[in-house]
Amino acid sequence: MNTAVSEKPANPRIDDLRINGERLWAALMELAKIGATEKGGVCRLTLTDLDKQGRDLVTGWAREAGMSVVIDKIGNGFMRRPGRNNALPPIMTGSHIDTQPTGGKFDGNYGVLAGLEVVRTLNDHGIETEAPIEVAFWTNEEGSRFVPVMMGSGVFAKAFTLEHAYAARDTAGKSVREELERIGYIGAQEPGDHPIGAYFETHIEQGPVLEDNDKTIGVVSGVLGIRWFDCTVTGMEAHAGPTPMALRKDALQVATHLMQEVVAAALRHKPHGRGTVGMVHVHPNSRNVIPGRVKFSIDLRNATDALVDTMAAEVKAFAAQLSKDSGLPINIELVSSYPAQIFHGDCVDAVARAAAKLGYSNMPAVSGAGHDAVYMAQLAPAGMIFIPCKDGISHNEIEDAKPEHITAGCNVLLHAMLERAGT
Repeated sequence: MNTAVSEKPANPRIDDLRINGERLWAALMELAKIGATEKGGVCRLTLTDLDKQGRDLVTGWAREAGMSVVIDKIGNGFMRRPGRNNALPPIMTGSHIDTQPTGGKFDGNYGVLAGLEVVRTLNDHGIETEAPIEVAFWTNEEGSRFVPVMMGSGVFAKAFTLEHAYAARDTAGKSVREELERIGYIGAQEPGDHPIGAYFETHIEQGPVLEDNDKTIGVVSGVLGIRWFDCTVTGMEAHAGPTPMALRKDALQVATHLMQEVVAAALRHKPHGRGTVGMVHVHPNSRNVIPGRVKFSIDLRNATDALVDTMAAEVKAFAAQLSKDSGLPINIELVSSYPAQIFHGDCVDAVARAAAKLGYSNMPAVSGAGHDAVYMAQLAPAGMIFIPCKDGISHNEIEDAKPEHITAGCNVLLHAMLERAGT
């Protein structure tokens, strides 16, 4: 007798379900008009009048789709489509609609509008889910006007307090609380008083890996851990002409050796090691003066905290030896640390199954950038879906993605969410 447990029979109605790609693309282009730049990008900084217009547009679309809208005290928005059993925690998707000063049409915006398109598609076909479906937009993910970055999701996850976020000010001295009140998006719900059954986030990759491998879907297993350091090498200024090479205390020449070690450490810890020196200040920065002090940034990333810490230890050991050999003091100070986040296996597998079922080429991926999904993964099972972006470019007005990839990512999101929500 066959005692094997039979699999749940396929539901052709669900299996054949696809989103309306043209409608999703049109929504993205409509939202992109708010804060549109001459170069084809978007400048819609958080909590500005333009951000209010974007929020109003998106929440208006949600209400037209029959969704209820709740705003919490940090301005996060939760747009809800009820299920058969509303006592169940919602299956949530989302991202952000604030942009960089020279941002693009897709970063963040795609994740929110893809969620809205999932709901519109379910409405079109009269499909009811067991658990509710929610689409979230998170306040100040970009951090380009206020710090910290990922502010709304961070407050929601209790990574920092609401009071700390409220007190943040922009360069003009305006606070988060003042601006939330001004644009009418300071809600009544306490951040975090909102259950989540599972969370998915759809996003352009913001890197070149998918495009380079000619894959449509990135099945994201997690987000790289990050350590930021400030390094200062102290030498002595002297005239570039009269001072012989052997008698110099050239801070820049010593610093460049350490900068190369940052890159070398990343190359030693493949495939996800990242090492970047992105900011350098040379003192006194004069053509005919030997540099007396160099301060530069160090950005180290990898798939696990252990690997990032190993890279940091190697760079520090190299710096200690370099200081001993050169006689110049080298100080390395940790200024920020973000732990690596591994996504839940069930959600990662749901994304992979959806991509395979739909026939999309796919590959494992990791995110080198932070996303709101990082904080959500601390509260509930979470996963991410990547699609390619042209030349891997993001945080740039020329950021671009193909309509067929936009559609593919949303179809994967639809089926991954349905698997978790139940039909």
